[in-house]
Amino acid sequence: MGIESQACLWLDQSPAARSWPPLTQSASCDVAVIGGGYTGLWTAYYLKRMAPELDVAVLEAETCGYGASGRNGGWLIGGLANQNVHLLSLDGERRERARRRLFGIVDEVAAVLAREGVECDFAHGGVLYAAARYPEQEAMGRNWLRELRRAGHGEADFRWLDREEARAQLGARDVRGGVFSPHCAVVQPARLAQGLARAAARLGVRIHEHSPVRRLAPGVAGLDGCDLSADVIVPALEGAAGQFSRLGRCLLPVQSLLLATEPLSAAQWDEIGLGRRQAFGDLSRMVTYGQRSADGRLVFGARGGYRLGGRAQWDFDPNGAEFAWRERLLRRLFPALGATAAPYRWGGTLGVARAFTPYALFDRRAGIAMAGGYGGEGVGAANLMGRTLAELILERDGDLASMPWVMPEGRLERVRRWAPEPVPWLGYHLVRSAYGLEEKLCADGSAPAWARRGAGKLAAALEALLA
Repeated sequence: MGIESQACLWLDQSPAARSWPPLTQSASCDVAVIGGGYTGLWTAYYLKRMAPELDVAVLEAETCGYGASGRNGGWLIGGLANQNVHLLSLDGERRERARRRLFGIVDEVAAVLAREGVECDFAHGGVLYAAARYPEQEAMGRNWLRELRRAGHGEADFRWLDREEARAQLGARDVRGGVFSPHCAVVQPARLAQGLARAAARLGVRIHEHSPVRRLAPGVAGLDGCDLSADVIVPALEGAAGQFSRLGRCLLPVQSLLLATEPLSAAQWDEIGLGRRQAFGDLSRMVTYGQRSADGRLVFGARGGYRLGGRAQWDFDPNGAEFAWRERLLRRLFPALGATAAPYRWGGTLGVARAFTPYALFDRRAGIAMAGGYGGEGVGAANLMGRTLAELILERDGDLASMPWVMPEGRLERVRRWAPEPVPWLGYHLVRSAYGLEEKLCADGSAPAWARRGAGKLAAALEALLA
């Protein structure tokens, strides 16, 4: 029987407690933030905390948290995607300061939640990247751990769990071990976005929902029938940035899809584990991720597709092949699910930077401050980047402005951009096909070892070429 309609669990659980009026008359402010997601709201929040006299306005096309910030897997990671690239560029005390900033994200967010009274089902249980489903995942995990050691991370940050230790945390099929890190929490992401919006508004941030920006010019965000003028504009759009020509091809908009089960029984959870609500995924290039929700559901997702022309997408066919593949994978990982239904199916669009490395910049000449390219790890990264942008805009003496994720020179035209279409579409689907081949051969126990190794090398080579 098919699913009759799609629904995002997080948004379904979080009907907006209040709304903010649209902008209907031209106005001005000191800083105009485009986008009511995590990056925009954290930037606005820290700007007002650091400079209460500043006039800050947020323009959101729908409602705060409607986009990727309300649709993700809820992993609040203390880190950035591809962070080893940044850390290996540093040495000594500079590297240690950067590590402290990255790993401090979870505690910083927890402190804000407590101070502002934001309820978002926060649970700091760490994350397990399990070697499961096929033997090659163990080799991938051990290789990754060696890279982490090169970047300066010790046992307290990332450690290998043997088969028994990993299975004690996660009762998935064929778990052989895994990499565990304490630097991760899980949240109900839509509630986090809505609570953050309320906290920013209490500080005096002006929020305008249902206020889509149609044009972006120096010092001006143009809406239907009115404009918002500002000294600084923060386009906090992540995967939707490509709608403006000035930001075109800065980020590759990629879709990721999730599903959620009905609440599981106590017996099912005894078998599956995740007693501390650890985040989990398996060590595959398909980027799986999941969590145990506060109301006892299993939430699971994997990286998805890319649309020709780099178009963002928020609506998906709940009966489509993409969801069917994820459900098969979920049920293969967790036989304990039995016939438990997975009625929630949704997706969204995230942003990927060239070289898969997030960045922040402030181009004072252009009046643009922006950050993004989180590669699906933006729940925590957006907090760090919001603080970074606030320091850059206010020209404060904190150390965030000197961190390696800040682009030197701060020039918008220096952002490394993706190639014009159809190169990204062709490249993405070629890489994804290689991932699919690797998955098929490795998950098939009868495939010869040379074929599995070759598929893995091909996938890695094509991924590097795309970047």
